This record gives sequence, structure tokens and C-alpha cells, in this order.
Amino acid sequence: MSTVKLTINDMEIEVERGTSILQAAQELGVEVPHFCYHEKLTVPANCRMCLVEVEGGPPKPAASCAMACGEGMVVRTDSEMVKKARKGVMEMLLINHPLDCPICDQGGECDLQDQAMGYGFDRSRFQENKRAVEDKELGPLIKTVMTRCINCTRCVRFAEEVAGTPVLGQMNRGEDAEIGTFVDELVQTELSGNLIDICPVGALTSKPYAFKARPWELTKTETIDVHDAVGSNIRVDVKGREVMRVLPCLHEDVNEEWISDRTRFSYDGLGNGRLDRPYIREDKKGKLREASWEEAFGFIAKKLKGVKGEEIAGLVGDLAEIESIVALKDLLGKLGSSNMDCRTDGAKFDPSNRAGYLFNSTIAGIDEADAILLVGTNPRHEATLINARIRKAVFERRVPVAVIGEAADLSYKYAHVGSTLQDLEKLAKDYKGKVKSEKPMIIVGSGVFEREDGEAIHNALYKIAEDLGCIKKDWNGFNVLHRAASRVGALDAGFVPQAGGKDFEQIIAGTKDGSIKALYLLGADEFDVHGSIGWKTFTIYQGHHGDHGAARADVVLPGCAYTEKDGIYLNTEGRVQYAKRAAFPPGEAKEDWKILRGLSDVLGQKLPYDTQIQLRDRILGEFKHFSMPDEIAPASWGGFGVKGKVGKEPFVSPVLNYYMTNAICRASDTMRACTLELLNSQEEQLEAAEL
Repeated sequence: MSTVKLTINDMEIEVERGTSILQAAQELGVEVPHFCYHEKLTVPANCRMCLVEVEGGPPKPAASCAMACGEGMVVRTDSEMVKKARKGVMEMLLINHPLDCPICDQGGECDLQDQAMGYGFDRSRFQENKRAVEDKELGPLIKTVMTRCINCTRCVRFAEEVAGTPVLGQMNRGEDAEIGTFVDELVQTELSGNLIDICPVGALTSKPYAFKARPWELTKTETIDVHDAVGSNIRVDVKGREVMRVLPCLHEDVNEEWISDRTRFSYDGLGNGRLDRPYIREDKKGKLREASWEEAFGFIAKKLKGVKGEEIAGLVGDLAEIESIVALKDLLGKLGSSNMDCRTDGAKFDPSNRAGYLFNSTIAGIDEADAILLVGTNPRHEATLINARIRKAVFERRVPVAVIGEAADLSYKYAHVGSTLQDLEKLAKDYKGKVKSEKPMIIVGSGVFEREDGEAIHNALYKIAEDLGCIKKDWNGFNVLHRAASRVGALDAGFVPQAGGKDFEQIIAGTKDGSIKALYLLGADEFDVHGSIGWKTFTIYQGHHGDHGAARADVVLPGCAYTEKDGIYLNTEGRVQYAKRAAFPPGEAKEDWKILRGLSDVLGQKLPYDTQIQLRDRILGEFKHFSMPDEIAPASWGGFGVKGKVGKEPFVSPVLNYYMTNAICRASDTMRACTLELLNSQEEQLEAAEL
């Protein structure tokens, strides 16, 4: 691409042709104030705050966000003309803006407030009455004070371009212009919380966070989200011991600068229904009672006395970090057990080859793909940020998308070409050797493997990926989209049945036939724990919420939530991510690996590490790639799966309720409100459409 040279504030710069003056100034580190411009959205040029002077051009300032750089252009961002123009624009913007700063949740983080101080007048010449705009009802997550709105239209463009739900728009003209929904519709998108971040004033703020804290009162910690397997980079803001809010951190290769609503708003569940002390159930039909740590450990040691290693099993839940997974694996190994599994959703696939269960193209690779095939997945609910990336590929580059599975609203157009593996095999047969795409991509939902023929499907997908040209010398287009934050890390760490060991279904069956006499649940809540596990099996539950697992347990050991501990996670693409502690756990709850280390002492099988540093040394000694933060260890392409007969059942997405996918969400009042208001609203709309 050709380039142009120009001068900005006496500094020369060379940029690609088509780059705006504002972008060129940002590259030089020159601040140009703006409200409507956002680098991820289209350019409307309607706030006029980014005015600059172009020498030799028209005798008036120009909007730098909408003017492309020209060869030999000389630009001033600090001339008297520019300063006067910006003050005039700011004065106009503040004509109807209320003096809400002392009671506005955006106070301290408001672009309008900052830029009024830096570029505006110290008084207003407007004497007439300010106008008022009626607030809009956008749902349980977003609070509106529309009188503050400066009509920058960022929210309108985000909803239409990124979220794919164009319910917001600008109505009327002149003094009557306002942002709203045309038919009082709720903003039904899993990305709605990002509207709060991009609003440069206090017109859109967080409803759950309203009037809870000021930004300077909060302790801010950058960490990793665990509500799905994307591994979004987030910032957790804490006041005292309570998590006040969760915000996105910029990571272009993972979540860009967005996060999903479940990530952002479920934090209130971290304080509800928490386990803050050990409990034991001495009588199978009795209730759990409070106990000390010594009593709980002693009770476990008593119950495990005489139990053989092959009669013990362990299961890992969706939110566990690598440290606790490895510690449990080590403890089970010392007890002589090879019965362990991390696939508590019942998924059956071959874990022997990493390429068979990773998102090999990487999340950022979606930006390079020129054809995408979705198999048995609804990425809008299973991995919202990945769905947003796919939508961006469709919106910006017109990438064709096809779907095998349920026909759902994914927020972009796609071709529905079938619903079974047989349909996929027919597609692969028809297009074998005919695919013209340079970088085709196939994304397989983890729900595809949650059936008896899962391993046979895994094997069939290997051949299909090759037939469709997804595997090339410098491109691996075969991707598995996981839903559990712990899954890839647990698979890499080998928390699967060891030689001669039982898998998840065999362990559950063993609790009923008596072959499994003791079962350790490490945060395992995402299956019918109460109805599945036989009551003859002694069950230990270690976790942070009194959820499904705790209801069935004979011993409950309180652990830490993801915001309360340091830990290593691997996202669906195998990216190593280090989470940081942002808050402290309640009561007597302890970090999960410490609980396992303490229990090992009482059981007479002491684990060989006393600190997290020592535990990480043990982990990194065996699993070298865990030592590379924010990097992805490549996986060599090779065969996987087991040949076998495949059923004709259609693929279905396993996520029935986006807002209730784990113990934290189920404890969240905000997520319950979303379920009641948003999901019920969607059902009513579908019923009305059918009529």
C-alpha cells in the first residue's frame, strides 16, 4: 500500500494512504480530543471536537477523524484557530448538559468532564432553560440518564456493528434529537455492558454498580475471566473485600477491548451463597453441620481408611486453575488412584493429540480466515467474544459463514447447510479438492462430543478437516471451541483417566455399583451431582459456592473463587494466562491447592510442596509450556479419535440459559434478573412472531 508524508505540529510522519489525521496524530503521541470517534467503529464525524487546522486548506478548522492524510499536508492541532473552535464546540455540547457531576456515576472517569477542563471555557453564555430528555428502559444492566447524552452515536454504532443488534438509533432532528429504541425494545445482546464503556458521558452507566463507589476508592487488579474458555483479560475493582465491578482490559489477540455481560455483571454472585467454613455430614440422611478444618480432615481420613486406590476417584469442575488440578492429580496418584476426569459434561474425545482439542487457528486467526464453518455450536452463547470476531469478519470482509447444527440467531447472516454429521460428511465429500479459500476455518463446539459416539465423531472430524482444505503448511483451520475455563489446562496437565482408570461416566456408574467408594469433587457443579452420584459413595466437595456439588457432599471444604487467588489458566486456544488475586476469600475459605496440601498431610501422603512457588516449579518441570505467559505452544497435526459408528442425531448447543452457566452466575441476583427480563422477553417475541 502506498504511503504519504505530512507534518503535524512541526513533526514529520509517514503513514499509509487513507489514514486519518487523527490516527496519524495519535501515532506521534499528539493528543486530539474527540467524543464520537472510536477506533473499532465507523467514523460519523458528528461531535466536531477533533478539529484541527490544515495550512493552505479552507479558512476553517477540519474534522481530523474524517479527513484522510494527504501528501505534503501541514497540520496544526494547537493553533489559535483550533483552540477557539474547540472552545466553541465544547460550549455547544454543554448547552443542555446538566450539572450532574457530583451525583453522576461517571464522575472521575468522564471524557466530557476531562475535556471540558482541558479545552473548554470556564463559563457558559447560555441563559435559556436546558432541555430534558426522558430516560429509556434498556434492561436490567444499563441505567440511562438521557439528558446527559451528547448524541455522539457511539452506542448506536456499537449495537449495530459489533453486537449485531441494531435496536438503538437517533430519532428526530435539531433540539429534539435523541438516542433511543424505536418501539421501547430492550437491548438484547450479550455484549450490552460495553455500551457503558464506550459512552463518553454519564448517559449510559451500570445499573448494578450505580452509587456503589467512586473510582478513586477502588483497588484495581488486572486478571483473567473464567466464565467461558475465551480467557478475556479483565480488571477487577474491589472496595474492602467486596468486588464492585469488572471491566475489560485491552488484549487485541483475545477479547480486543470488549467483555461479555456474564463476565461483567455476574460479580455479585461472588458474595452470595458462599462457603466460608467446612461442613460434614455424619449421617447419610442427616444435614451438613459446621466443623473445623481439623475435624473435617480427620473425618475424611477416617472414611478413607481401608479404601483402596482403585476405589477412589476425582473430578475437576469448569472453574479450577492449574495449581489445584495438578495438586489433586498428585494426591490421587499418591493414593493409588487412576480414576480421574475433567470432562464432567460427559464429552468423549481423544485427548492424546493437543491439535485435536485446541482452537488451533487462534482467536486472532479469525481475522485472517476467508471461510468459516460452524459445527454444533452457538458461539454467541458459548463464547460471545469469538462470535463478535466472526461477526466482524462478516461485517468488514464479507467472509462467508456456514452452519451445521441448530439454526440460531448469531447476529450475522450464514448458510444453514445441515444439522447432523452425515450432512457435514456430505458437504466434505462434495467440496473435497474444490475449496478455493486460502484459509478456511472449521469451529467445532465442545457439545458435539457430549454423546456416546463422541470419539467416533472426533475421528470423522479429522478427515473432514483435511478434505475441506483446513490443514495447510502454515495454517491449521481445525478448531474446538470449549466452554469451560479449566478444560484445556486440565487436558494438558493430563487430568484424564490414567492407565486402567475410569472416565467420567464410568466413575458415576461406579458410585452406584459400589466400585467407587470415595469421590473427590474439585468445584464440579456442572452436572446433576445430586441425582447422579450414588449415596453409598463417600463424597468430598471442594469449592466456593453452596451449589450442586455441596448439596450432595458428605464433606464440604470451602475454597476460593477466581478473584481470590493467583492461578494459571489456558484458554480454548491453549494460551497460557496468569490470573491475579484481587480480593480475599470469606471466613475460613482457603486457596484450593493449600487445602489439598493440608489434606495430604492428614492422609499420610504428603505432597512435596509447601508454597505456590514450589508447586509452580513442580508444574513447570513437567509441563514446560505453562511457563510461557500469554503464549501458545504449537500443536502438531496428527490423527485423533476412534473409528466407529456415528449416530444420526442432530447437533444441538448445550447452553440453554446463557446467564446461568456456573455456580457464580447461579448465585448472582443480576444474572437472575437477566434471565427473567431478557429471556422471557425473547420468548414472548418469538410467540408473537409465530402468531
